[in-house]
Amino acid sequence: MDNGLSGFISRLPLKPRPLLSKQEINSGVYVLRFERNHDFLPGQVVGITTDQSIAPRLYSICSGANEDWIEILFNVKEEGVLTPLLAQLEKGDLVQVSRPFGAFLGDEKLAWWIAAGTGVAPYRAMLRSGLGKNKKLIHGGRTSDSFYFDTEMKEAFGQDYIRCCSQESGEGLYHGRLTNWLRDQMKLPEDQMFYLCGSAEMVVEVRDILISKGVAIEQVMSEIYF
Repeated sequence: MDNGLSGFISRLPLKPRPLLSKQEINSGVYVLRFERNHDFLPGQVVGITTDQSIAPRLYSICSGANEDWIEILFNVKEEGVLTPLLAQLEKGDLVQVSRPFGAFLGDEKLAWWIAAGTGVAPYRAMLRSGLGKNKKLIHGGRTSDSFYFDTEMKEAFGQDYIRCCSQESGEGLYHGRLTNWLRDQMKLPEDQMFYLCGSAEMVVEVRDILISKGVAIEQVMSEIYF
């Protein structure tokens, strides 16, 4: 993480919020739900930590803008400082949370939503906020159980929900990385936005593929997960 962004995050004003629930949706992958005190726009993030002595990290909100709580999705990083602590929280524990902010915002226009791993989080917020119409979701994961919220996504998108699985094959899965799936496409729409959410490496690689296939850079919006 660059020093400028790191400094900005470390200065975020935080307030305690009680944890309403914790759900482990896959091994080491959790959804935290906590009390909501601010409105937000689907696609925005919050800074979160367990203790103000530990620098907060940014997480996309994955709940709808009209729901009475805020949810985030995260996976435990064994070498991390914060995520193992988040995974140990219990209902009623206090979480230090910033106000929502950010400009990775969905709308009702035609668009492709492209995500890797937990990068699907902001798209769930957009979907649950009524912005799922006219969208195509391409989600990349290593194994067949890494397509988080897949039941919800299948119901919402049908054939426009593409699961790209790099390490397993199976019914309804594209066997390969999402970048391979994109390279396989003969033509991409010229009148739509492309949203990218994932690691810096994924975002850069996907952006380069899109541009090589004629997508204007102005049609690409990205959110990088550190």
